[in-house]
Amino acid sequence: MKIKETDYEVIRLLGHGKGGYSYLVSDGKERFVLKQIHHEPCDYYQFGNKLEAEMRDYERLCGTGIMLPKLLAVDEGEERILKEYIEGPTVYELILADGMKEHYLQQGKAMAEAVKKQGLNIDYFPTNFVVQEEKLYYIDYECNSYMEEWSFENWGIRYWSKTPELMDYAEKHKK
Repeated sequence: MKIKETDYEVIRLLGHGKGGYSYLVSDGKERFVLKQIHHEPCDYYQFGNKLEAEMRDYERLCGTGIMLPKLLAVDEGEERILKEYIEGPTVYELILADGMKEHYLQQGKAMAEAVKKQGLNIDYFPTNFVVQEEKLYYIDYECNSYMEEWSFENWGIRYWSKTPELMDYAEKHKK
């Protein structure tokens, strides 16, 4: 895959979300995440221009002070973004492996407070959070105007332990 004039070798698919496919890629020296925007329908979410939304949301999140990967490059024509790769397990993987620690949950709550102060919610699903060197990173750029029903306390927390909701998701997404 290419962003602007640089070729990146795809190492593996990291995930597929509402907005695109994220791949672990390399330029031969370093590893990155390359997100390819897709236009698959989503019955529970309305989109405008997904690439513009990614860039706008990144700027909004930078103002919150939460830990997130740096946006490194954008290829508007190919609808691709390149961002810093944060290596480590996702909160989802940690929960399923019984490796979740209380201070990760506390960091998640602190992130929720930081974005709430800016009038935002982030996507609290645990696949969107990576732990690297005991620090929690929000690796997605999606954010929306704050609504109490989608807050960490009212929605996200339901997926941050082995709740029935998370275990149902895990069962449906077994590899």
